[in-house]
Parts: sequence; C-alpha cells; structure tokens
Amino acid sequence: MMYPKLHNASWPGLVGKGPGTPEPVIGLDEMIDLTVKAEVDGRKFDGLDLFLASPHVDIDSSDDDLARLADKLRANGLNTGSFVAPIWAGSAMGGEEARKTYLTMVEKACKIAQKLAALGVRPDGVVRVDSSCSVADWAKDPAGNFKQIVATFQEAATIAEGYGERLAAEGEICWGGMHSWKWMLRTLEAVGRPGCFGMQVDLAHTMLYLLGYNAEEDRILPADFAWGDQATFQACYKQLVAALKPWVFDFHVAQNDGTVKGQGSHDKTGRHCLPNDPNGKLDIAWCAKQWLCDENGQPTKACRHLCWDGCMFTNEVMMKPDTWNSILSAMLEVQKVCGWEE
Repeated sequence: MMYPKLHNASWPGLVGKGPGTPEPVIGLDEMIDLTVKAEVDGRKFDGLDLFLASPHVDIDSSDDDLARLADKLRANGLNTGSFVAPIWAGSAMGGEEARKTYLTMVEKACKIAQKLAALGVRPDGVVRVDSSCSVADWAKDPAGNFKQIVATFQEAATIAEGYGERLAAEGEICWGGMHSWKWMLRTLEAVGRPGCFGMQVDLAHTMLYLLGYNAEEDRILPADFAWGDQATFQACYKQLVAALKPWVFDFHVAQNDGTVKGQGSHDKTGRHCLPNDPNGKLDIAWCAKQWLCDENGQPTKACRHLCWDGCMFTNEVMMKPDTWNSILSAMLEVQKVCGWEE
C-alpha cells in the first residue's frame, strides 16, 4: 500500500464563496463528485479532507449526521483525514468570550474527528487552526497579542490532547502572529507542545514567507531577487524548511505565482494556481521533497496523507475535470518522489 495517501480538499468550495462574494458555494456532494471522477493512469484520490462548517459539515452535527457522512464517504471509496475547525467564530487573541468560543470550536472539531475515526473513515489527520486575527490587529500590540495567542494555543493543545488529537497551525501570511516564518517559529516554540501542536505547511502559502509579505524584516529572498535564479531560490527555500520542518504535522501540495490576493473575508493570502500554470513559481515535487524527506532523500513519514488546497479557484475552473486530473497528476509525482510502501 502506497503512502502518503492523496486527498483532495472540500473547502475550496466554501472559502471566499457564498453571500457577499461573486460566486456561490459548491456543495459537499459536488466536491465529492469532482474528487471521485478525477483519474490519472488508473490512480484516483484516496480521500477528501473536510471543512467543519455549514453547508458542508455542521460543527454541531449529530451522531446520525456523522454516520450518514461516513456512509457517503465510504460509498464513494473515500476516507477523510484533516479537518478545518471553524475557529473564526472566536479568536485566539480576542477578549474572554472570543477566546472561549475559539476553544469551544476546537473541542467540537476534535469530537467530530474522533467520531469519524471510530466510524472507520478517518485513519489519520489533524485539526487545523490559526490565530483568527488580522495582522493589522495583531500589530497594535505585538508583545501582548503574542502572549495571548500562545496562551490560547496552549489551552487548545490541552483540549486536543485529551481527545488524542493534534492541532496544526496554518503557516499563512494573513494570520496575525503567524504572518512570517520567524513569528510562526516563535509561536510554535512558545506554545511548546511539539507532540500535539505543530504546523500545517501549504506550498502556496509558505512560499510567501520567503518574500516578506506582511513582514519585510523577515524576508529571506534578496530584495532584488529575480525569478529564474533557481540556485538562490533553492538555498533560501532550504533555510525556510530547516527552521520549520521539525514542527510539520500536515501538508498541502499547491502552486503559487508569487502574488497575493483576497476574496470575501479571506484577505491577503497566497494565490493558489493550477500546477501547470505558466506563472507558477514552484517546482512542486522538489519543494515537497524538502519538507517530506530527510537529508538522505528518504521519507520522514511525518505526514501519512497529503492534501491539495485549491482555495480561490473560480467555480468555472473547479467544475472542469481537467482541473482535478492535473492536480492529481502533480500529487502523484510528489508521492513518487516522497512516498513509501507498507
């Protein structure tokens, strides 16, 4: 059996879509259908990671709701794995009520994770979180807000540990206190719970750490860097990986064109591109190998499944079969370079 397993993500059907945005939500059934239909040389996706938010999966789902969800996944030949907790109902940096709501969302997500594991459709995975605060708000009091975020994350880690779960904080530049590689590392080290609180790497997001968006002082690539200078890029990329790799629990394969965008409430974030986008800056397989393999090129096995994150793709792009076949093809290449058999 080949590992890491290859999962699609359901949340591109939700993030930046719905009321107040240019495009409607794509329902969970449609996301399952798009995932199941993808096929490259007889290979298909092994699973679909989930966003625990309506209208996909209500965070207050009943046991019967979850049993029906498990049956639906099983009927389509899919497992699930890592879940996005809807922690934006609160904040890791807010007042007492906001922090209480944040921690409640973490606990509810952990309960769902355990129930789906017991139902036999979730062999592994994490619960994904972030600070749920903007960089601008965080910057009003960096020291005080950092302390509060760390305290909230420590409480969240204790909750997760009680359910036998792990939390993965998304390394994305739009989240205060996680908006640069140095602040991400400071936060992880200050939380100090490497067994149950780590990091989720998304290739599209973490690449922007190199460019110093939202934290120019933490830029790694030279200010005069020119795309195409692979020697400089790879040296800087290895510096980034060396700092954060020990904390990685969860991994998203993705492509990025080096710019930022926003849509709906999801502002100033990495521009996910199709893997074969002519403006894409990443050698996906090479970059993935830096995170997923050791210095001898052997898989670390830190992540037993990978996910593709296509947030901010238009609905028109997402409804094309070629979109998902190209994504699956890129993921199969990562599995070939970084995988193992059991």
